[in-house]
Amino acid sequence: MLYHILYPLSQSFSIFNLFRYITFRSVIAFLLAAFISIWWGKKFINFMKKKQFGQVVRDDGPQSHLKKAGTPTMGGVVIIGSILTSILICGNFSSTPLVVTLFVMFSYFILGFLDDYYKVLKKNSDGVSAKGKLLWQFGTAVLATYAMLHFDIIDSKLYLPFLKDSVVDLGWGYVLFGSIVIVGSSNAVNLTDGLDGLAIGPIMTSAASLGVLTYLSGNTTMSSYLFIPYIGGSGELTVLLLSVIGAGVGFLWYNSYPAQIFMGDVGSLSLGGLLGTVAVLSKNEFLFVIIGGIFVIEALSVILQVGSFKLRKKRIFKMAPIHHHFELMGWPEPKVIVRFWIISIFLALLSIATLKMR
Repeated sequence: MLYHILYPLSQSFSIFNLFRYITFRSVIAFLLAAFISIWWGKKFINFMKKKQFGQVVRDDGPQSHLKKAGTPTMGGVVIIGSILTSILICGNFSSTPLVVTLFVMFSYFILGFLDDYYKVLKKNSDGVSAKGKLLWQFGTAVLATYAMLHFDIIDSKLYLPFLKDSVVDLGWGYVLFGSIVIVGSSNAVNLTDGLDGLAIGPIMTSAASLGVLTYLSGNTTMSSYLFIPYIGGSGELTVLLLSVIGAGVGFLWYNSYPAQIFMGDVGSLSLGGLLGTVAVLSKNEFLFVIIGGIFVIEALSVILQVGSFKLRKKRIFKMAPIHHHFELMGWPEPKVIVRFWIISIFLALLSIATLKMR
């Protein structure tokens, strides 16, 4: 909100003209979010320890994880709180894409908070029912995607990586497609959040890739040159995504192995929803499969494992999601985490490279 107060002052004080530039505000958003999350994170951890609000570990997971029981959770409160504080200072709320993305993020934040509340305070590892989660998630996603089309933020066409033109126009059927992308992203990130620092790494690399793409799609000259759809106001999403990276860096300060705090569903559901919404708003729904490849692999491993057991009574992996499979193969937890990060960085760079392959 401070942007709307400070930028008009540029008519009298030229220094405030800096707030006109998305790049400047993105850097400030990153620094603010990182500082706030590091400063607040320690206080939040101490509060959770004092209240004895610790992680409830499922007894059907790897036995090595049982020692993590009692570690403070709901760290997503720190992440989202840092993002919101940063974007309130640096964000331009006249951007409809920014407002829509924040709506989805905050809605999923409430859902995740309720889920963690039942797990932590009620000592129920199941939390909110699966049906209840999906109903909430799809309700939010449908409203958001409908608003995107209704207010002409985006069109209903589908674009594929490597191709200059759209391949098909889904019409109002795009509401369902966009909703599936958003909900799928939210749940895939949630499944990935199983090891110390595992999820936040790919979240940051995905945010970085989408940050580049939203900046380009919000610029008429660059979007035309690169043959990507121009989305008015999408450049402001770059500011939001840089605040996500900043908050992620601050959170990783405490979430790196051995973790002092876990993200919880309050973080994974909301951040996953945010990334999925940005992918839809920037018309990168299919490219997001590459950008968020780690999340896709994690989700597919669960789907394949469940499907195989139901159909053949056999498991494909030692345990799903797939990061547990590698743990049970004898990989130390830090090795699994870092190798997944390396893959996510590779995929992020590959997604950016596709811009010159159209």
